[in-house]
Amino acid sequence: MDIRRLEKIDDYRWSVPLAAGEQRAPVCLYGSEPLLASMDDKVLEQITNVAKLPGLVGAAMTMPDAHWGYGFPIGGVAAFDAEQGGIISAGGVGFDISCGIRCLRTNLDLPAVTPRLKDLADALYHTIPAGVGEEGRLKLAPAQLDKVLQGGAQWAVNQGYGVPEDLDYVEENGCVAGAVAENVSDHAKKRQRGEMGTLGSGNHYLEVQVVERVYDQPAAQAFGLREGQIVVSIHCGSRGLGHQIGTEYLVSLAKAAARLGISLPDRELACAPILSPEGQEYIGAMNAAINCALANRQILTHLTREVFARVLPDAMLETLFDISHNTCKVEQHKVNGRQRMLHVHRKGATRAFGPGHPAIPERYRNTGQPVIIGGSMGTGSYVLAGTAESEIKAYSSASHGAGRSMSRHQALRHWRGRELIDELAERGILIRTRSMRGAAEEAPGAYKDVDLVAEATEKAGLARRVAFLRPRACVKG
Repeated sequence: MDIRRLEKIDDYRWSVPLAAGEQRAPVCLYGSEPLLASMDDKVLEQITNVAKLPGLVGAAMTMPDAHWGYGFPIGGVAAFDAEQGGIISAGGVGFDISCGIRCLRTNLDLPAVTPRLKDLADALYHTIPAGVGEEGRLKLAPAQLDKVLQGGAQWAVNQGYGVPEDLDYVEENGCVAGAVAENVSDHAKKRQRGEMGTLGSGNHYLEVQVVERVYDQPAAQAFGLREGQIVVSIHCGSRGLGHQIGTEYLVSLAKAAARLGISLPDRELACAPILSPEGQEYIGAMNAAINCALANRQILTHLTREVFARVLPDAMLETLFDISHNTCKVEQHKVNGRQRMLHVHRKGATRAFGPGHPAIPERYRNTGQPVIIGGSMGTGSYVLAGTAESEIKAYSSASHGAGRSMSRHQALRHWRGRELIDELAERGILIRTRSMRGAAEEAPGAYKDVDLVAEATEKAGLARRVAFLRPRACVKG
């Protein structure tokens, strides 16, 4: 990105000057100068287009890990007021609806796991279905799947996948309101029939990690983290169902925009007023997909516990937190001194409520919501805590990952899967995957430096660093 096109507000905040005669809301890009310079110009084009959508409240924003996406840039955040003609956009949620990360803390330290690490990696690989089109043991009839779409992780726990205590540490207690299973097509449901309890492909993973560094001791203590401790991160979403919903509703939302005379700056930003029939139909389907993803990560948590129990019988795995980063949520935020109900689109961005927020579990209430920035395969991840400052700056939003710095096609020209896996093994990181091509596409070098992203996220005031997690074994699609 040519940063000469930006106006510097401070070291970690940038705006886009209005061109002569241009009609749009403000644009705010968060990140350090090196991070913004590493982004492609498409990010700037996309977020500027978002700022032209009706009913936007405040600025259209990008997080420090932003990169080019479909419609919104990945790492894009925008809030809309339904009562003021605000819109809902499938391109502002993403195709993998409610993609997110479940982080599990364990009672294990690295020395206890290292002798069994290979066995653990192999067992996870053979138990956790991962890859394009991979299906799991669970096969659901349409009526059963409707219950998943209504019940989310609560349904999964009621079916024996996990324990009730898990739900205390899942956003919305594991089930988002407003899901309408009838708004999900039969085709979308058919795609999901055998995909519950599966990782999928692309950047999704299940990773065994060690807490290598603690930045904030009181917050780490509240989160139950300590240096040398083993944790597990599960990154996945709503699989085929969410993708099908995104594909189908882009069409209906585009038709609604045309019918209502909404001028789209980009056809990928197909949208409809939140209160329109089309907008409400999409919201009901999107919420169903959120519940699908929450249930999926809950089932994967159960399968992971089963593997640990076989390989390391003394292991205990507790849910630290589960948070999505491809959603639109109805939230109350203070704008110009008064509270307003807003539909906050976060595409590749994580909700990051600060200390005292009533939606945060009591255990974390004084600390702020756990925020997880997932790193690329072989680098590392961060656990952060939401800040009060983020509410003012970004509707309580923060980065969700390292963010790609090159396309998958570019990555394939630079790396070979087998060579990459061997190189990581020499560094003590075991990779298990069904696709050498997929491994090359997800090479660490294809992503931004996660350390710089986490640092920028903290210095921008969006969330503060609590702990750094180094990978030891990773199951990829």
